[in-house]
Amino acid sequence: MTTTSDTTYEFRIAGPGDTGAIEDIDGSFTTTTVFAVAVTGEGFALREVPVDPPLVKVFPEDDGSDDAADGADGADDDNRTFVAVGTDGRVAGFAAVSYSPWNRRLTIEDIEVAPDHRGRGIGRALMGCALEFARERGAGHVWLEVTNVNAPAIHAYRRLGFAFCGLDTALYQGTESEGEHALYMSMPCP
Repeated sequence: MTTTSDTTYEFRIAGPGDTGAIEDIDGSFTTTTVFAVAVTGEGFALREVPVDPPLVKVFPEDDGSDDAADGADGADDDNRTFVAVGTDGRVAGFAAVSYSPWNRRLTIEDIEVAPDHRGRGIGRALMGCALEFARERGAGHVWLEVTNVNAPAIHAYRRLGFAFCGLDTALYQGTESEGEHALYMSMPCP
């Protein structure tokens, strides 16, 4: 058990019984800033800009092709999903990760915290679970993708030590996120 802010949470590997609760977490967010992307022949530049009114981002339903509970209870040695469970027994957040031995990369596939549990250190603690798994696997670095409009997540990742390492201007074309850009962030495995 770990106490974050004023609440105690248990952080553990997700089990098959957690799948529904993981799928039910509201990953939407509201932000008053986004990262504008300028692409040049030499690379790209980011500039945080205000948005008014605030942007409310609701992610589309997942097609279920990458079940967040894959790797639960060690079913797949290179995938894990960690959950934060409150004293009420409800899943308050999760982090799904995968490890690629060929390049020693741990990828943060998804990390979400339920809105009523945000700001309590749950995301940081879940990332700590992911980093411990990265160390166990011998990962050289940790990598993730985030949309340029998710300024709250970008700020959190930077506080954790992640730095920008790439851009994909086409990833979201033809999707509900058309017009957004995928930013890639990484950090050496601590």
